[in-house]
Amino acid sequence: MHDKRFLTPPETIQLVIAAGRRVLHQSFGRTFVLSLLAGFYISFGAQLSTIVSQDAARFLGLGMARILAGSVFSVGLMFVVICGAELFTGNSLLAAAALHGQISWKKLLENWMVVLVGNFLGALFFAWLMYETRLWESGAVADQAIMVAAIKCKLSFSTAFVRAVLCNWLVCLAVFMATAARDVPGKLLACYVPIMTFVASGFEHSIANMYFIPTGLFLSRELVRPDPDLNWYGFLINNLVPVTLGNIVGGVVFVAAAYWYVHSKTVQSSG
Repeated sequence: MHDKRFLTPPETIQLVIAAGRRVLHQSFGRTFVLSLLAGFYISFGAQLSTIVSQDAARFLGLGMARILAGSVFSVGLMFVVICGAELFTGNSLLAAAALHGQISWKKLLENWMVVLVGNFLGALFFAWLMYETRLWESGAVADQAIMVAAIKCKLSFSTAFVRAVLCNWLVCLAVFMATAARDVPGKLLACYVPIMTFVASGFEHSIANMYFIPTGLFLSRELVRPDPDLNWYGFLINNLVPVTLGNIVGGVVFVAAAYWYVHSKTVQSSG
């Protein structure tokens, strides 16, 4: 007998497709507010990962420091999944509903645009709030935040793109597994493992970068000689464009389309 503590992959993709139909009736205001919340939630995890990673390598080694940073970063997706929010990267799974004909591709793109803007504004506002706390005016945490932002702005297009593909492959697997889980502990574990993996591996997440890089930009204004590569052009064009495109490919191709294709006959026979 099937253990109903979790859904099978065919059952899960059915639920993902059914959930995708929300874009047909969900109001703009509701979608936008939920998108702002997702930007806040991911930023909570991102700022915490900066704090715990600023000196962890010195005591634990680089590998363990990355695992620790990834572990605390995962709280962001936990908030999104448990509390409910619209996250652009996770919404790559909506492609399964479009492939199945439950929503139009136009509706899918409309949702992505609204959610992407909402996530951006939420993360940017949170970055400003963290700057205004003056908790990171100077010292190791500020140095870490600036260094992370500068490194991201210096990535080549192809490098950022590939890292983003791998990132959202894992993020959408996290959402897929969280959908399969039938209780809160299961959903938390489903969020933790893939998110810890992507952060520890050094992959690129567009919404997280909407927090990481502006934070570095705000803090770098206090420096006498800021890094010339750390600027808004480097953020928006050099990083955000390839990372957003890579995130779409990773989530749509390797999770949404793959599981829809594998289980499409099952979904059709039960739909």
